[in-house]
Amino acid sequence: MDKLTGEAFVLIDLVDYRDGSVVSKQIIKKDTGTVTLFAFDEGQGLSEHTAPFDALVYIFDGKAEIAIDGKSSLVESGSMVIMPAGKPHSLKAIKRFKMLLVMIKEKS
Repeated sequence: MDKLTGEAFVLIDLVDYRDGSVVSKQIIKKDTGTVTLFAFDEGQGLSEHTAPFDALVYIFDGKAEIAIDGKSSLVESGSMVIMPAGKPHSLKAIKRFKMLLVMIKEKS
């Protein structure tokens, strides 16, 4: 992250696809939340899980299916989804896709 601070960069260039894999790169990690980039190869995904924090997902390349609390949506480049804390969700790459995940922790 230190290399990126105060510098302009192209988001899509910060994480690369890898055949048969999910690649992640954490950009910011603070007590109040995280910002992480992901690259999913076609067919790859994250199985259903919950998170204790609200999350914003921005798809900046490709196409994915995102299910939240039993409801599925197809999302493509330029789409954004908000995943509420405590709701089960999953992701699957319909085509290779890259996303930005912003998790916001609620003050306790």
